[in-house]
Amino acid sequence: MKLSKRITGLTGGGSDGWDLFIKARGMIDAGQAVTELTIGEHDISTDQSILDAMHRSASNGHTGYAMVPGTDALRDAVAARLTARTGVPTSRDNVLITPGGQSALFASHHAVCDEGDVALYCDPYYATYPGTLRGVGAVPRSIACLPENAFQPSYDDIAAKADGAKSLLVNTPNNPTGVVYSRDTVEGIARACQEYDLWCISDEVYDTQIWDGTHISPRTIDGMEARTLVIGSMSKSHAMTGSRVGWIAGPTEAIEHLINLATHTTYGVPGYIQDAATFALAQGLALEEKVGAPFRRRRALGQAILAKQNVVGLVPSSGAMYMMLDIRATGLSGDDFADKLLEAHHIAVMPGESFGASAAGHVRVAMTVEDSAFEVALQTLVDFAKEIRP
Repeated sequence: MKLSKRITGLTGGGSDGWDLFIKARGMIDAGQAVTELTIGEHDISTDQSILDAMHRSASNGHTGYAMVPGTDALRDAVAARLTARTGVPTSRDNVLITPGGQSALFASHHAVCDEGDVALYCDPYYATYPGTLRGVGAVPRSIACLPENAFQPSYDDIAAKADGAKSLLVNTPNNPTGVVYSRDTVEGIARACQEYDLWCISDEVYDTQIWDGTHISPRTIDGMEARTLVIGSMSKSHAMTGSRVGWIAGPTEAIEHLINLATHTTYGVPGYIQDAATFALAQGLALEEKVGAPFRRRRALGQAILAKQNVVGLVPSSGAMYMMLDIRATGLSGDDFADKLLEAHHIAVMPGESFGASAAGHVRVAMTVEDSAFEVALQTLVDFAKEIRP
């Protein structure tokens, strides 16, 4: 039997970017010790108080079907959070709770793209972006965001690719680069979206992890509220990756239709998990800062190591849990460097090429092991780069 073109074509006929990660996990499964710096998975567990709230809710019987749009309490909490952080008035009618940010990305593009519509996204990109766009029947079109521009898209970059497009997917703070988009960048995004009549899908799942600068949501720019869908998540902000709680915030009409889509796809998020998320948001900034603190520390440790040499460059690491390192001085591609580092030292990092052509010659390092292990791994990476440099 023949499978659909949509499902067999998700990766565009090539690699899905996870080859190095899969190789590292295979080594671990075989009993080899590997320092795992590939994916954005916290090295701490979900806070016990959140787990206790989840247990209480489940024990009290909130284990049946939950309301598809999300519980009123959680939608209200997310709306209040967005209003406070952005200044854009937001109510529960502007919010749909989803099974994680990835589900929100998929649903949002379903909402704005018809079969065959062109959907823009920035390169470098989170590895699932192109497949998500293909999965909804859209035609992915990348916008090159180059290292010399700190991987930030300009108005001109977007305008050059915008003719005939329907949507633009942006991500700040950015995965994989760790870059936080400047006000000029966000205003350029807004200008392009308005001039070319684009929906803006804004992935803001790292909005609590800001080390330098300020997070600016495109939804806050004049004229953008009606054409922006914001993607949020509890995964990074509250170390709840496995709980799968995300959201879409946007215009009421769009949310109404997205609720219909959720009814026919995910049918909501378990109630006891939503109750735990509601509890977590009620803890305010203190808990979010506790979750983010290890990455702030490790960023400082990494900056100190990298400042002592001139072989490995650091892309401005202003947010998120990653460092993007420029290893072009070694003469190797990101793919080759990451593979050789894994073979020689059992340190796993993601090749820049996993995130698009613009990140070629770079590697992404997730700051997701305890401080001393992170220092050793990064110093080993730097020493390895020095050894193999031509």
